[in-house]
Amino acid sequence: MNTVSRRKMFGLLGGAVAIGAAGITIPSMAGEVEIGRLLPSRVRLPAPFGVRLPVPPVLRPGTHPRYPGADYYEITQRAAHREILPGLRTEIWGYNGIFPGPTIVSTRDRTTVVRQTNALPVPTVTHLHGGHTPPESDGFPTDLVFPQGSPPDIAQRMPRMADMPGMGPDPQARTTIGSRDYVFPMHQRAATLWYHDHRMGFTAPDVWRGLAGFHLIRDREEDALPLPKGDKDIPLMITDRSFAADGSFRYPALDPSLLRTPGVPGEYMAGVLGDVILVNGAPWPVAEVSASRYRFRILNASNARRYRLTLDPPGALTQIGSDGGLLERPVHHERLDIAPAERFDVVIDFGRYRVGQEITVRNELGDGSTAVVLRFRVTHRESDDTAIPERLAGFGPIPAHEATATRDFLFQDSGSAGWTINGLPFDPVRPVATVGLDATEIWRFTTDFHHSVHVHLVQFQVLSRNGRAPEPYDAGWKDTVDLRPAEQAAVIARFTDYPGRYVMHCHNLEHEDMSMMATIAVR
Repeated sequence: MNTVSRRKMFGLLGGAVAIGAAGITIPSMAGEVEIGRLLPSRVRLPAPFGVRLPVPPVLRPGTHPRYPGADYYEITQRAAHREILPGLRTEIWGYNGIFPGPTIVSTRDRTTVVRQTNALPVPTVTHLHGGHTPPESDGFPTDLVFPQGSPPDIAQRMPRMADMPGMGPDPQARTTIGSRDYVFPMHQRAATLWYHDHRMGFTAPDVWRGLAGFHLIRDREEDALPLPKGDKDIPLMITDRSFAADGSFRYPALDPSLLRTPGVPGEYMAGVLGDVILVNGAPWPVAEVSASRYRFRILNASNARRYRLTLDPPGALTQIGSDGGLLERPVHHERLDIAPAERFDVVIDFGRYRVGQEITVRNELGDGSTAVVLRFRVTHRESDDTAIPERLAGFGPIPAHEATATRDFLFQDSGSAGWTINGLPFDPVRPVATVGLDATEIWRFTTDFHHSVHVHLVQFQVLSRNGRAPEPYDAGWKDTVDLRPAEQAAVIARFTDYPGRYVMHCHNLEHEDMSMMATIAVR
């Protein structure tokens, strides 16, 4: 049901349920429903599996005069034209003018400094998703970097946040002109992170245009394992997009005929779904592989679409890592549910297939053009000295009894107020929670529809769903948790190292832009 809008969803409601000790009552819903509305392309789509899988280039670090010993990178955000659909040119907004942006590889406990220069016509903010990051480099949505050449008083000329429904001005905003140095201490485990634009109210269209890239962290614990490495360790950024007849991206905010009237919910407010599946920026690509093990770092960077990935012919997707790094032990999946912003590191053993065989990655939550994602083609055999150890990494579960507070957060449709958390639209100044530095807390997220809940600063552990044990996809350290309609998840986290203000929000980017975000103060 890819074309169901949020307003039409109310016809599917069936009663109500109370969830959790707080007794929160929310609508219940029968069956699996994909939240969002399909925005169809206006160009004839190419046949799947006609292009090769690209892999984003890895940047080489330099040195920064003010940060001796740090790895330093320079990235320019700029517009460029790229061939995404064969024979057509698409304008993207890309980091270094490419989509996905270049991959950054950091080392645990070694500072990384990234200078982001804005050569676009709009302000931007860059967030390292999954990063354990000081607040001034976290990418708070009002910490704008204005374009190069902007007048000195540009921040005062911008529309005030007070002009946005339910929001006041933000006197704490850190704004710069031209560029900003983001400083990441990297005091965290090896993991698959990603960076993307986080501009207040415009994250969805900016990411849709291409502002996203991988940021990987490595450490000795992971490097010592006999997992696939080098050209057999491949990041896969999965996105969905729609295209206009001239090959340009289609998106409601880019097409005046689809724009919503201020204060009136639009038909795409529930989430924008595209009909072209891109992997690393290529439509339904093919990857040639040897008959050996490969590690794939799968990221769902779609605005709203969820995927249920399976292999055809059937095979195991062996999960070795989640958002925050390696699991304690591998988990074998026949299918993999992945919501926006989640990452799953998996190993596929192509040694189980014969040379010449093709293996298709399918999406059981899609139909038509969105039912397939990419294809692997086994081209040859070669020796393989890799393995998946029974024990991957130390985990260190956080005991629930260490929590000093339990908080409840309701993610819901609040009618004219839009998508809200605890009935409140986003306010950059008023925190929805004030947490003590080094505190351990349990947070319970309750939802009305599908919401992919992301918390900045911390990696957390899922304690339960609807009062029961976590599900297999909840294993390990997470920064994003996928919640279905009328569901509650309890998570536990420690808020360490960096006092300041952060946010949590739904990572359905249309929900986030429509105010489903809240400020967190760590003091």
